[in-house]
Amino acid sequence: MSSLNVAVVGATGLVGRKLLQVLEERRFPVAELRLLASARSAGRSMKFNGKEYPVRKLESGSFEGVELALFSAGASVSKEFAPAAVSSGALVIDNSSAYRMEEGVPLVVPEVNPEEIAKHRGIIANPNCSTIQMVVPLKPLHDRWKIKRLVIATYQSVTGGGKRALSQLESELAKEPNPERKFPHAIANNVLPQIDVFFEDGYSREELKMKDETRKILGDASIRITATCVRVPVVGGHSEAVNVEFERPYDLDEVRSVLGKTPGVCLQDDLGRSVYPMP
Repeated sequence: MSSLNVAVVGATGLVGRKLLQVLEERRFPVAELRLLASARSAGRSMKFNGKEYPVRKLESGSFEGVELALFSAGASVSKEFAPAAVSSGALVIDNSSAYRMEEGVPLVVPEVNPEEIAKHRGIIANPNCSTIQMVVPLKPLHDRWKIKRLVIATYQSVTGGGKRALSQLESELAKEPNPERKFPHAIANNVLPQIDVFFEDGYSREELKMKDETRKILGDASIRITATCVRVPVVGGHSEAVNVEFERPYDLDEVRSVLGKTPGVCLQDDLGRSVYPMP
């Protein structure tokens, strides 16, 4: 693969920093790197592959010559600036919710529906974090036995809420004041049954994301899905309990066998020895 001119939008945030770390670890072929962020973050520098790069203020003209633009600065930023990146000739991979459910925008998990990538028209959407980790093991099960219904409970780490969320947990654990709270209640030694806003039907936006995105990724709008999403005081790593109802008869040992052979899935299932998934 030839080297690409890459822009990272939201480079100074938690996700932006992780993106840079992954690009570095995987030795992604970067010819030119452009770090973009808000005016508040512009002017600082960040290190990538041993070299210092300046952080520039994000503007509509920031994408001249960029071939790949990685967006991780929230939906409003993506809505405003992703079209400018596409107009400049860049392929946009957007980590926000801005385009996930938009018709004509592929919502892609490479292990699940890589064929959708070829259908892009300039933007490829990245699903919600809790959806991604769930659909990877669900896809082979759906192919084999057809999923009829999902009942989901998530236990999502504070890092999913960004810098302010992590800062609130750290300050509460240290018993220090923090004027920039992310959550409406304490998160240390607590669990919050709210991720994002609630709607009139009682579901939160996070819970509806899991329903809508899962159906789109698996290509099956008939799957009945209900989710309860909870924020827990864990740093890094979401956990989920998923009850799956199939349309076809199944054998539990076969299910274990399929999961054990699925790329990206590590089967941990020895309850007698207390072996089970943990964050």
